[in-house]
Amino acid sequence: MKKIFVTAIDTNAGKTVISAILAEALKADYWKPVQAGELHDTDTMKARALVSNNVSVFHPETYRLKTPMSPHAAAARDGITIDLNAITLPNTENTIVIEGAGGLMVPLNDNEFVVDLIKKLDAEVVLISRHYLGSINHTLLSAAILKQHGIKVKGIIFNGDEIEGTEEIILKHTGYKHLGTIGEEDVVDKEMVSRYAGLIAEVLNDAMA
Repeated sequence: MKKIFVTAIDTNAGKTVISAILAEALKADYWKPVQAGELHDTDTMKARALVSNNVSVFHPETYRLKTPMSPHAAAARDGITIDLNAITLPNTENTIVIEGAGGLMVPLNDNEFVVDLIKKLDAEVVLISRHYLGSINHTLLSAAILKQHGIKVKGIIFNGDEIEGTEEIILKHTGYKHLGTIGEEDVVDKEMVSRYAGLIAEVLNDAMA
């Protein structure tokens, strides 16, 4: 099983939509281990509604927390503690896209972070960088954390309309493979996800080889 962990430089970088694009492009399964808040409209539900193929399986979350806040705090409000040992990979032989919660240093409990979950699952990362003022700094800091922890990175996807010079400098200093750029879209639906899946499929499959 190939395990692709989708993480980002920012909570609102577009992980769910891009996870759906990756699942569509790879005909991969989808799994979000920790969902905090919006239990009536989870990221799993959103991703399922955006994927067109009949192969992808959408696996249930390990933790479903009631409050939309940092997982460690949301879990505390629910009277529980997130245990990384309880987060085990779904039973599948398909490639699986794993959507993280927030960024790499989002705490899951008092001592462990999303980056520790990536290591525990032995997954490789697709990093999402959203274009905004300050994104270069946030992206390079995220890359430094991944390097520090020895985590393999399949590549980077940029989200939003490019700020001049941003992608070039990030790619230069990270050495990451550019998997694609997702532009600002007025409508996010199955057609949009399918279109971008087609655009990045070749470079993505090359990175997966």
